[in-house]
Amino acid sequence: MPDNIIYLLYQTTIRLVVLLTALPFHEFAHAWAANKMGDPTARYQGRLTLNPLKHLDPFGAVLMLVAGFGWAKPVPINPRNFKNPKRGMALSAAAGPLSNLLLSYVAMVLLKICLYLQYPFGDAFLLESLSDIFQMIVLLNLGLAVFNLIPIPPLDGSRLFTVFLPPRQYFQIMQYERYIQLALFAAIFLRLLDRPLAFVESHVFNAMDVLTGYVDLIARALLR
Repeated sequence: MPDNIIYLLYQTTIRLVVLLTALPFHEFAHAWAANKMGDPTARYQGRLTLNPLKHLDPFGAVLMLVAGFGWAKPVPINPRNFKNPKRGMALSAAAGPLSNLLLSYVAMVLLKICLYLQYPFGDAFLLESLSDIFQMIVLLNLGLAVFNLIPIPPLDGSRLFTVFLPPRQYFQIMQYERYIQLALFAAIFLRLLDRPLAFVESHVFNAMDVLTGYVDLIARALLR
């Protein structure tokens, strides 16, 4: 089998493994936050779990696999169960992207550790493989977080919109939800979102690099 095909299969396998953690973790965070604030709807429907089969949307999962961003099945939330519906909707919506940023941050720390370990231990296959996995976790989780913050349904950013818009205006916009979704899909397939998303993701990546800078300082001190 040609080396380029083997490498492609290797990268696809890594993406698939990351996909089966990033999307379930994202939806679990929604369900967990909603349940903590008084809405057990997702828990009653079996969505308070990290089981990928409970969360994956086939189309969104394939898009995540090939493009680096996508979505899972939306977690059901009943805002009437929140003491403060507007705040509850916003916090439960924010929990998903924040969980992916947390995964990305932890993976960035582990990635840097693996890269620095290659200096004293050489280019070991295990360390290289772990570096590839952690790098993919960083990139896909960043992509998922940034993409889902776009204020367009069914993405989480549309729920965060409730904080900034009066309910009447929000529901007026949501009357056109189907057309807005079609416009989103068209933008994805025409690759109109690639450059703006890449721009934001690069800045978030740089911020992660800065926030994990202590790993660089410790590693360089130990390797002297």
